[in-house]
Amino acid sequence: MSCVETIQAYAFRSLGIGERLLPRGEYTLCEHFTLIGSGLIWNVYFGALALTTGFFLAVALAVGKSSPNPLWRKPAEWFIFVFRGSPLFIQFFFAYACFLSLKSVSSFFDPFTSAWLGALVVLFFNTAAYSGEIFYGALLSIPKGDIEAADAYGMSGWTRFRRITFPTMLRLAWPAYTNEAIFLFHATTLVFFSGFPAWRQQGDALYYASYFADKTFNPFVPYPILAFYFILLTLVIIAIFGAVNKHLNKHLPQERRRKFRLRPNLIR
Repeated sequence: MSCVETIQAYAFRSLGIGERLLPRGEYTLCEHFTLIGSGLIWNVYFGALALTTGFFLAVALAVGKSSPNPLWRKPAEWFIFVFRGSPLFIQFFFAYACFLSLKSVSSFFDPFTSAWLGALVVLFFNTAAYSGEIFYGALLSIPKGDIEAADAYGMSGWTRFRRITFPTMLRLAWPAYTNEAIFLFHATTLVFFSGFPAWRQQGDALYYASYFADKTFNPFVPYPILAFYFILLTLVIIAIFGAVNKHLNKHLPQERRRKFRLRPNLIR
């Protein structure tokens, strides 16, 4: 099978499209790149959906934690504390056990025992907690002069939040939020080790990398390819978030713009 035929057969195998059986016998470099790249689609799926949906919950958590009303503040504080205080790996196993128990009660929870939804829910809550703390810190860092200027113009409530508080919070939090986005996409590899099963052998990038490592007894080919894909994915995230950061700071003089720096979370 040529490389072009391999790409046609396995490029979308992780989605159930193309060749159903995994390659046997000699494993070519093209098969490594194609199948691992196919599995990366699931990692992008987990990261992109968890990040976009978790963003709105994170903003709500930040606003709730900064609220003087304990009915809003306490639930936000405990939510952030629980998900930031416990390892993500444990959250996967705990959620899977909970979803299995709920599955016996109602068929509504059947999809939650699969990786495509159950693992996504865990990543959604986890990134919302970390991002909520980032946004909360940004809310506390908003210059008082900006709020006083908004009050002087007669802004209050939703108008002040939409036009002053929220844009300033994003501008201050965006560099740290970018690092959270990068970590989230890297954390999607933990889905492979969680209790959530891959459906019909349609796993993520690490699933296929582990398959090749087990079959060839050579981890020095598939795992560097996996790392290469994630480096490319990280560069794409940096480019996108860097463009957003530039847009958020376009109104500031050049010397006052917050410099965009990559500070990856090595330990969480």
